[in-house]
Amino acid sequence: MQEQPLPADPDADWGLPGWTYTDPDFFDAEMARIIRPSWQIVCHESDLSSPGTWRSIDYAGESVIVVRGEDHVVRAFTNVCRHRAMRLLEGSGGCAKKIICPYHAWSYELDGSLTGVPVSADYPTLDKRGQGLFAVGLEIWRGFVFVRLKDDGGPSVADMMAPYAQEIEPYRFEDLRTITPAYTRDRAVNWKNIGDNYSDNLHIPVAHPGLTRLFGKSYAIEAQPFVDKMSGYLVDRPSADWWERFYQTYVPRADHLPEANQRLWLYYKLWPNIAFDLYPDQVDFMQWLPINPTQSVLRMMAFALPDDRREMKLARYANDRINRHVNAEDTWLITRVQAGMASESFTVGPIGRSEVCLRSFAAKIRAAIPEARLHHAPAAGWGKQARMARG
Repeated sequence: MQEQPLPADPDADWGLPGWTYTDPDFFDAEMARIIRPSWQIVCHESDLSSPGTWRSIDYAGESVIVVRGEDHVVRAFTNVCRHRAMRLLEGSGGCAKKIICPYHAWSYELDGSLTGVPVSADYPTLDKRGQGLFAVGLEIWRGFVFVRLKDDGGPSVADMMAPYAQEIEPYRFEDLRTITPAYTRDRAVNWKNIGDNYSDNLHIPVAHPGLTRLFGKSYAIEAQPFVDKMSGYLVDRPSADWWERFYQTYVPRADHLPEANQRLWLYYKLWPNIAFDLYPDQVDFMQWLPINPTQSVLRMMAFALPDDRREMKLARYANDRINRHVNAEDTWLITRVQAGMASESFTVGPIGRSEVCLRSFAAKIRAAIPEARLHHAPAAGWGKQARMARG
């Protein structure tokens, strides 16, 4: 679909007010208008290799499962029995011939249809045809499986990523395989705080000495309507850090990539809360899922093309060591920003012209929730209508 551009933003030179990072009513509005209608990555299609294999994701008060049916079609459902709302499947993934409720043994086929109800004659209103698992939106984009809880007419993942379709083509997303299954980390911050930091270009030379040693002055950013792009080229000057210098020196050639990408690190942030990092050696995905106004969970996973070379395995290990430091630095930063957002002395801060990603994100938040233009929070309870609209 052709997405219409946002109207000119009269608040374009300002960030989001501090209260929007702590306010319960604003959080409810975000969940209803932004998170529930947004696409969330679950896994790679190769993780659903045979009928009955399934993976799950928990967010926005829901548990969602994606499962490959006997007809090899991948479908997505809420992980909820239609009898007494029992959670059907536990854990992050597995394989099942049928989905059987552990509470009362109602059973569902892999296509979501209800086929087994013990003592079914005891239910006067039961219509099995109308009591199948509740389906949610699903999109498979370049081999990655995405779901969304609510269709508000927003763009597909493919539409959002269209500006960079040719750019990512050489990375052969469809052929990637999981090398690090999904894992989570709690963060005591508002979800927007994590995303803001991911796309913030000005903090790189100040707060990330390792990335600065690796990239020199090559770090660059740009913003498309629904995706931010960041990038940096590995410099030839050997780093003073052992793991950085090892990676610079020994990262092996990736024959599927053009010459210009052999020493390029690419970062993309997909609206509103997903990021993927493209390296010559692997591809990482990360999403920051809101829990409450001041709590989020990072969900991360990594993928790569099959490559048993020892030097590639070592490069991936070095990559992990480098990015552990970066993540620790970012965690320190965002927890302190979160504390500052709660200060009565902070209302709203200016955004520079070069901060194009932060400008783009803030504009979309204000378009979805006009109250974000207010420098101070409205009276408590203003978000009640948003809560009622979440269904």
